[in-house]
Amino acid sequence: MARMPVVFFGHGSPMIALETNATTRRWAATAARIEREYGRPRAILCISAHWMTQGIAVTAMAAPRTIHDFGAFPQTLFDVQYPAPGDPALAARVRDLIAPMPVALDHSEWGLDHGTWSVLCKAYPNADMPVVQLSMDASRDAGYHYDIGRRLLPLRDEGVLIVGTGNIVHNLRRMDFYNRNAAPFDWAMRFNDHVRNAILTDTPGSAIEYAALGRDAQESVPDPDHYWPLLYVLGARDIGDAVEFGPDHIEHGSLSMTSILLAPSVH
Repeated sequence: MARMPVVFFGHGSPMIALETNATTRRWAATAARIEREYGRPRAILCISAHWMTQGIAVTAMAAPRTIHDFGAFPQTLFDVQYPAPGDPALAARVRDLIAPMPVALDHSEWGLDHGTWSVLCKAYPNADMPVVQLSMDASRDAGYHYDIGRRLLPLRDEGVLIVGTGNIVHNLRRMDFYNRNAAPFDWAMRFNDHVRNAILTDTPGSAIEYAALGRDAQESVPDPDHYWPLLYVLGARDIGDAVEFGPDHIEHGSLSMTSILLAPSVH
């Protein structure tokens, strides 16, 4: 098996789990390409915007539950289940890689939240691949989250697909909820382009120090939860990984759906 790529999915609204569109088709195509060129992952380690904790935790149960961590949506969305198995051995491996920083093995409290299953139900709809979630320590800074990603890089040579799900630009207060095709705000475009360039040029410091962009950063990342998963993905990047964007657009004016595949050459 070749070294696994690492992926960031701009996940948008959980309603996407009920939709079939250009974004979901691209997610499915990315998963198919990974399997075709690098082999079927033996498991997925997912860092979702929706699991923030004090300290670090990793799901270590054999059968993680599907968490419907949202409010006013149709019952059909609450009915969605993603019954992927867990992988307690992978959870323990993640704990060991992050050591000496303590990592709690979560055997019962969490599961797979919508940041994970709303993407994976499109990319891997059979739910037959083991999935483990890693939480993000809410008390730490951006550089810390990037460093955790660096520690996870060896998993790529062990058949594990590392996935981050969130959004480069995520400002719900400024969103035009009724118009998916609303023109992006200027600040959203500038910030999204800045981060894209940092990825293209492999200068992760520009993505880590995003707050230096002032108002563009404040508007694009009013809270860091949806941005930090990207830093884990960039941390797990290795020298020579090629970059591919897709989908790559902003919806509702202030929600970036930009997704990134970082993959080694197979030639």
